[in-house]
Amino acid sequence: MDARTELTHLLRPAAAGLYVVSTGLAEQRAVQRKLYGVDDDAAIERAFQEALDRVASARVLILGVPSDVGAGYRRGANLGPQAIRGALLDDETRTFMQANAIVDVGDVRVVPQLLHDEMLSTAQIDRTRAALYDGLPLPVSPLSIEERALGLLSTLAPAAKVFVLGGDHSVAWPVAAHLHRVRRDRWGVVQPDAHTDLLPHRLGVPYCFATWSYHANELLGRDGRMVQVGTRASGRDRGHWESSLAVRQFWAEEILRDPDGALDAVMAHLQSRGVESVYFTNDIDGTDAAWADATGTPEAAGLTPEWIVALIRRLGALGICAADVVEVAPPLGPDGGARTVALAARYVRETLRAMV
Repeated sequence: MDARTELTHLLRPAAAGLYVVSTGLAEQRAVQRKLYGVDDDAAIERAFQEALDRVASARVLILGVPSDVGAGYRRGANLGPQAIRGALLDDETRTFMQANAIVDVGDVRVVPQLLHDEMLSTAQIDRTRAALYDGLPLPVSPLSIEERALGLLSTLAPAAKVFVLGGDHSVAWPVAAHLHRVRRDRWGVVQPDAHTDLLPHRLGVPYCFATWSYHANELLGRDGRMVQVGTRASGRDRGHWESSLAVRQFWAEEILRDPDGALDAVMAHLQSRGVESVYFTNDIDGTDAAWADATGTPEAAGLTPEWIVALIRRLGALGICAADVVEVAPPLGPDGGARTVALAARYVRETLRAMV
């Protein structure tokens, strides 16, 4: 099976990765019609296929992963990609994406009870393969599908960068694993986040929202190229994480105390470690809960949107090889997530500009 054909099995049209039968279907279809600029449901599939035909000429590929199976305290990030896309429907953004060869390739298929194939029995994999693919030997869990899809997209468009719409923060793990395989430069990670995500496992689960940074840091060789900004909710202090895992952390309090100096310090550290490009993985809870309350674990005393936008622009000058926005959970916001979703859309626009 060639890469293009396999992608048609692994992916669904944008906003369709979350499986619905009746409840939520009308809303999902309405968003899809707007996204693809079509008037009927049959045209959605044709527009999706046409988007896949443009992959080879793309500069940036947008991939949705509407999964919150890897989340913790509160759920709802599975609706993040659909909501963020809905907020990106303005004419200016559409024109920008078309002019800069930014292609939305849709969503990975999400079975909402699964997370990673490594955690499944052979019998379960076989049953889900039968349901999804008529038995074809393809991955069945969202993180496994995501990683496979990233590899196929890289085959079709080796120079294209990727932007992932999450989903909980576990969706960052397949991106890191993919970059480790394909990048030939010295790349690093910059992670706005209230939390460290540095557990080797959580209740025996190796890949989830609380562990992905640990495993990504292992891929980097524990050499200081994992940089976390906005940290403030941790059972351990900064000294523990930096001394035991060699990550570099800029806690929220020091950034708020001297925002400009912190920006300079982040960039100086990346330069000191020889970082040539960055995976910018933007957990919305890195931003203060005053602006981002629709998320599973909102935290006060966090970063301001203006500081994060300034960071994105500085990183763009260095080079962003991959990016995401994760943990946007619209149902958890008192305003239905409107303020948080609007902010996430702003981060997406700023990051796409920095990437191209």
